[in-house]
Amino acid sequence: MNLVIDIGNTCTKFVCFDGDNVISEVRSDKGEYDKLLRLCSDYHFEKGICAAVSHTSSEFNHLLDSLPFPVLRFESGVTPVPIINKYKTPHTLGADRLAAAVGANYMQPGRDVLIIDVGTCITFDFVNSSGEYLGGNISPGPTMRLKAFHEFTSKLPLIERRGEVSELGDTTELALRNGVYHGVRYEIEGYITEFLRKYPQLFVYLTGGVHLNLHFSEKMPIFADNFIVPRGLNRILEYNNEFL
Repeated sequence: MNLVIDIGNTCTKFVCFDGDNVISEVRSDKGEYDKLLRLCSDYHFEKGICAAVSHTSSEFNHLLDSLPFPVLRFESGVTPVPIINKYKTPHTLGADRLAAAVGANYMQPGRDVLIIDVGTCITFDFVNSSGEYLGGNISPGPTMRLKAFHEFTSKLPLIERRGEVSELGDTTELALRNGVYHGVRYEIEGYITEFLRKYPQLFVYLTGGVHLNLHFSEKMPIFADNFIVPRGLNRILEYNNEFL
């Protein structure tokens, strides 16, 4: 079995794989190392991989070194990956973005795939049918947009992301939340529409830790998979098995 550790901006995910199958997932906040230790006592892992989009503490790194199985530290632009990375600054590419591209290509080989990850930021990344990662774009996530209203104006309040959504807001809270919700949806639909014009057989993965209950047209080729990044990391781990 493999252990995949995906350290994001808001939380850390520990995902257990048996081959290509997800067996279990545990989410933790920073510093909750006991969850990792319990997971390692519940399962017999042969190897693991850790990817982070934020800095990890020396305490956490020491914990990884003390585990009874090898853990590959995934570094974008350094660790070999089973796709062709066309990014011009590979060392600055987020580990989660590259892992998502690998996961999407592995799940849909020989297809043009757009991966949309809604989290702290919204990322749009593209892998073509030849297995080439061509790059992507980064946009502010829902919570970041809501915070920006409050921080960059003198009167707009800071509101919760979760709550009522309508077509038109008849309160300032509704107007703000509606603007973010519909803005994200239209942005995603716009990307998909433009990519479909160039790649008619496009496959779209929607993933990420922020759930907005977005409703898209049935004509949109969208498939939700919350494990596309861990799947990519697991694939990278197997690809680098000989180096462990």
